[in-house]
Amino acid sequence: MSAPTTSTTTDVAIRPFHVEVADEDLADLRRRIAATRWPEKETVADQTQGVQSATMQQLIRYWGSSYDFRRFETRLNALPQFITEIDGLDIHFIHVRSPHANALPIVITHGWPGSVVEMLNVVGPLSDPPAHGGDAGDAFDVVVPSMPGYGFSGRPTTTGWGPVRIADAWITLMRRLGYTRFVAQGGDWGAQITDVMGAKAPPELAGIHSNMPGTVPPEHSKAIAAGAPARTGSRPTSAVPGSS
Repeated sequence: MSAPTTSTTTDVAIRPFHVEVADEDLADLRRRIAATRWPEKETVADQTQGVQSATMQQLIRYWGSSYDFRRFETRLNALPQFITEIDGLDIHFIHVRSPHANALPIVITHGWPGSVVEMLNVVGPLSDPPAHGGDAGDAFDVVVPSMPGYGFSGRPTTTGWGPVRIADAWITLMRRLGYTRFVAQGGDWGAQITDVMGAKAPPELAGIHSNMPGTVPPEHSKAIAAGAPARTGSRPTSAVPGSS
């Protein structure tokens, strides 16, 4: 596994990437999990003081002794992965080209505190719909980048890597992959990045989809704050740059 880097020069090469976590690193992680120092038990019998100690201890036991780290390493390595330098930072991404003609390229952005692992279950249905009961006309070329500082992307050493800069990086990435028309989707922080891409409206971007809208009409916001039921007419955010 090549280590992500930051640099002052621009290298537009796209390098293949393979996840290889050392056995000693996993053993060290399990030792540190087992060495967790627990606070005293909560003073109530419900969750009004937060997640209960028994629940957390059960979770720690799972992560420390039952979770199969190699299973996800294998799942990641079953997909084509790459690293390329953008704006001085190494960006890791999954890139699966559809076997079907005229597939629409899509860049999908994960959220916090997630990773590209969130998207593993959708890569197959999006890139090869017929294999999952769908239509070949709905196929996508799928690009799933790791946000800076997440997963196998490089960790920024300076400030400034917010949604605007990441949106610029994703536009650069899609252009570097040779796509002259693509769409974007995201949730959580990925939704903000996707929204910014829509606001920037590069000529290649045909549309965006967000499953966490950053803004809502004022009357909806007031209703949400008051605990009122959902208003009629609400619908998921989906937009084409330049449309109203």
